[in-house]
Amino acid sequence: MTVVDPGARVRLLRETLEAAFAPARLEIHDDGAHHIGHPGAREGGHFRVEIVAHAFAGRTSLECHRLVYAALSDVMRGNIHALSISARAPSD
Repeated sequence: MTVVDPGARVRLLRETLEAAFAPARLEIHDDGAHHIGHPGAREGGHFRVEIVAHAFAGRTSLECHRLVYAALSDVMRGNIHALSISARAPSD
């Protein structure tokens, strides 16, 4: 599943994360402009995800990150070179 258009990548990230977690809050930042010329930028975008969802309640940061990576496993191939994650429960 390879998507080249950066806007399409953000939409794909959003759709995938919304389907997996029904987040109370989801922000996706495309940081690709900061990495122009970076060799990895050809292989996918650079993104920051801030997600707040009940699925993260009672979990460690590492567990939350693993859940996000698992949800995005198909999307990662060819679409994401770097991903920064801030994941927490609404009560945190």
